[in-house]
Amino acid sequence: MTARLWRACFAFSHVALVVALFLAIASAASADVAVPQLTGRVVDQTGTLSSADVAALSQKLRDFETRRGSQVAVLIVPTTGPETIEQFSIRVGEAWKVGRKKVDDGAILVVAKNDRHLRIEVGYGLEGALTDVTSRRIIDEVITPKFRTGDFAGGIADGVDRMVRIIDGEPLPVPSRSVNFGNLENIGAIIPVTLFASFIVGGILRTLLGQLLGSVATGSLIGVLALFFVGSVGVAVIVGFIGFVLAFIADLFPKSTGPSRGGSWSSGSSSGGGWSSGSSSSDSGSFSGGGGSFGGGGASGSW
Repeated sequence: MTARLWRACFAFSHVALVVALFLAIASAASADVAVPQLTGRVVDQTGTLSSADVAALSQKLRDFETRRGSQVAVLIVPTTGPETIEQFSIRVGEAWKVGRKKVDDGAILVVAKNDRHLRIEVGYGLEGALTDVTSRRIIDEVITPKFRTGDFAGGIADGVDRMVRIIDGEPLPVPSRSVNFGNLENIGAIIPVTLFASFIVGGILRTLLGQLLGSVATGSLIGVLALFFVGSVGVAVIVGFIGFVLAFIADLFPKSTGPSRGGSWSSGSSSGGGWSSGSSSSDSGSFSGGGGSFGGGGASGSW
């Protein structure tokens, strides 16, 4: 009896050890990413920027602070997971305290390279200049177009330059009236969806609602799906109209016409390429936040 009890205790201790180890691993995996130490005006933990890029950016921001007093910093990390970039960025702002105390004129450009997300976090004192709308335009019109081509150094440099000019009082140019076609690489995924919805779903909706209303409903559904995949209202309207037309004239085609049910489609995004870890800064040890506060102002984006 004693031997059985000893073996049971021994087995239980092993199970408890395995469970404890599993919980520790799960807890570590879900832990928030630590806020990097503020070692300079530009902190790059991904090795994306060359030493020359970091030096040029740091000098520009140093000169700007000397002239204007406001502080702007750049942070590049591989990921912010499991947090969103908004949650991570506000923690960075609270930890770094960029900007002058009680003036709160600091701003941070945060890039999560592997997540393909970025954010401009704005201190209280700059929210009148770097508004949410202005910050979003800088991201959409200046930074992400270069990020999509792989020019991270150029996108960050141009974005920082535009942020500095806005803080200096220079207005943004009038928005372009050209149609934004969003993520064109995802349009290929919309084609089979459009065909399937036009002929199969459209047939069901036409039966339920009639030819005209059913076709309108089909086009609307396809337009919403296109907006989800491509992120462009212009493309969504065009694709939705095509879906409406195909659904409306579908009865003119033989019943065998239509996409095969065995077809498949996929939508994927490229993950970040390999880069070395570590941080870089050209003014290490000579820069620190001035005590500025952040309240969540700014904007986020992706590429």
